[in-house]
Amino acid sequence: MSIEAISALGSAPDIAPLELNDAALTAAQPGDGVFESVLQNLQGLNSQMLANDKAVASLALGNTDNLHQVIMGAEQTRLDFELMLAVRTKVLEAYQELMRMQV
Repeated sequence: MSIEAISALGSAPDIAPLELNDAALTAAQPGDGVFESVLQNLQGLNSQMLANDKAVASLALGNTDNLHQVIMGAEQTRLDFELMLAVRTKVLEAYQELMRMQV
């Protein structure tokens, strides 16, 4: 791939980032670190999982009237967790592919 082809990618229109339950899995801004972005998303997922645990405990104790909201929140958290696992798997596969490359 030539340098001109790579520089042309920089002028491509922005694509909307994937969202992880209102906490975006955004591409890092030029000054931001990718690791910090991923860490923030993991912390958001963790707080979402903790909130779901509280909602399920409240449901089990009979303190919640809206079963639908509890189930929808649990399903959203499950989907977000699966998305995070898929991203993790792709990152590991990319790392392993880089390690297999001969220099």
